Amino acid sequence: MKRLYLYGLIAVAMCATTAHAEGDKTRGRQLVYTCQGCHGVPGYSNVYPSYHVPHIAGQNEQYIVNALKDYQKGFAAPGTGRRHPTMGAQAESLSDRDIADIAAYLSSLAK
Repeated sequence: MKRLYLYGLIAVAMCATTAHAEGDKTRGRQLVYTCQGCHGVPGYSNVYPSYHVPHIAGQNEQYIVNALKDYQKGFAAPGTGRRHPTMGAQAESLSDRDIADIAAYLSSLAK
C-alpha cells in the first residue's frame, strides 16, 4: 500500500511540473535588434542616456520571459501586467517562441 501511495505521489509530481522550452540563442540574437537602441545590447549604452533603462544582458532567462509576458498582458488589458507604451508595443508583437529565444540569448550574455 505504501509503495502504491509513493508511486501516486511521484506521478502527481511529474504531472505538476511545467516543461521549460529551451530557447534558440541564435534566433534570439536576430530578434533583439529592436532592444538594442534602449537597452544597449551589447555595450550598455542607449540612445537616451538621461532615461533610466535596465540592462538586460545577462539577466535571468525566466525573468525576461515573465517580464515580456507581463508587458503583453498590460498592453492587451489595461490594469493588468506591466504598463509601458514602448515595451507593451514591442512585447505585443512577440510569439511565445520569440520570447523564449530572446530570453535564451539575453541570459547567455555576460552582465
